[in-house]
Amino acid sequence: MESILFSAQTSSDGVLERDFTLGDIAGVLWSPTSPASDRPTPLVLMGHSGGMHKRAPGIVARAERYVSDYGFSVAAIDAPGHGDRPRNRRDQQWVDELMRTRDAGESIAPVVAEFNASLAQRAVPEWQATLDALQALPEIGVEAPVGYGGMTLGTAVGLLLTAVEPRIVAATLGGVLVYDDLVEAARAITVPVELQLPWDDEEIRREGGLALYDAIGSKEKTLHVNPGRHNQVPWFEIDNSSRFLQRHLGWGGTLRR
Repeated sequence: MESILFSAQTSSDGVLERDFTLGDIAGVLWSPTSPASDRPTPLVLMGHSGGMHKRAPGIVARAERYVSDYGFSVAAIDAPGHGDRPRNRRDQQWVDELMRTRDAGESIAPVVAEFNASLAQRAVPEWQATLDALQALPEIGVEAPVGYGGMTLGTAVGLLLTAVEPRIVAATLGGVLVYDDLVEAARAITVPVELQLPWDDEEIRREGGLALYDAIGSKEKTLHVNPGRHNQVPWFEIDNSSRFLQRHLGWGGTLRR
């Protein structure tokens, strides 16, 4: 198994932030500067949205909250062709097609579905390799519970990953353009899921989100509906997601505030 290589490191307000690479994968690991000594540190995997990267504002905001208030560790990696990872020729063709379609006032749904399907299929084994390497670190280990969080592309990746990865015990997802492969993956998921549904997004139709929620095979699943688009998630939903993950990844302790 390939090992994680750490490079830049910063620390602020009890949060240690470290850049890492794992082969071609570029990522960030946020963790407590003073982790609990009596139990493993829960780990949250964070998937970024399409066109974003591992340090997107929403990722950083959640990571800092999860670490400082709940004592979790959080990892994010760049999806193929995002962030520090160059696009291949086919990915660039999809991006160009998406821009042309949007400028023409046509539906981008078919292009996004095809592009996201390819990205998600490639990202799943990369996340599994990253999780292997993270669990090899002494500060995380194999006993720490693992959760997943993501929106849009991060949800497409998270659905496929959670459906096949038994180490993930809870997932908070949402705001995704739904296609058949995601519905099939949702049926295979049995861990607790929190799903965000933007009610007024002209590109991500609410009907798809409702069908996705219905397909999720978990006995414990919660649907959070808010007005607006997928990039207008209210701040209080970050608190809700934090508490959802605390219930399923925590060790029965209190907040670290």
